[in-house]
Amino acid sequence: MTTLASASKSEQAYQWIRSRISGQAFGPGYRLVLGSIAEELDMSVVPVREAIRRLEAEGLVTFERNVGARVTLVDESEYAHTMQTLGLVEGAATALSAPLLGSDALAEAAEVNERMARLLEHFDAHAFTELNRRFHSVLFEPCPNPHLLDLVHRGWARLSGIRDSTFAYVPGRAQHSVDEHTHILELIRDGADALEIELAARNHRWRTRDAFLEALHSRSHNTPGEF
Repeated sequence: MTTLASASKSEQAYQWIRSRISGQAFGPGYRLVLGSIAEELDMSVVPVREAIRRLEAEGLVTFERNVGARVTLVDESEYAHTMQTLGLVEGAATALSAPLLGSDALAEAAEVNERMARLLEHFDAHAFTELNRRFHSVLFEPCPNPHLLDLVHRGWARLSGIRDSTFAYVPGRAQHSVDEHTHILELIRDGADALEIELAARNHRWRTRDAFLEALHSRSHNTPGEF
């Protein structure tokens, strides 16, 4: 039976490991050694094992026979399918949220997008990614359909292990992303048709997918074995 103290340590280990995965300190393929992590966090391996199982359920960690736990590698097919699905559900969630977004929410989203634009000159992929998450969160969180919103959250969770590498891998996509954010905000402010908003948000996600996959193919062709 898990005690409160164990649960607290498990959460601590989960947040610690997850932050290092999202920050790329633990990159794709990095081996997670339970004993070393437990020693680093000054706890037993039990809460660390619980944390890693939780990360495995989110798709951030995989177990390999005779190897153990590793940070999930960038799986091209998995990435493409996740982005395709996220484009569909996030587009729908954004369209349903649009009528519920007041001036304060739209102003917040615009301010976040302006901060993203200011980062373009001295690009920081991690900071840009976090702001990108905040921007979209403002637009889809008011979605009145909890099942749809849950699917959006699941999609973002599945991508969390490689989101930083998306903009780091294709930094040129960042400028287009900021411009498309502006367009989506304009559609919402102007009271555009729900389908038009949905398609704009969906295509925005799919363009990022296409840019990443194109860069991945190009890099693989030019430097065999990388990634």
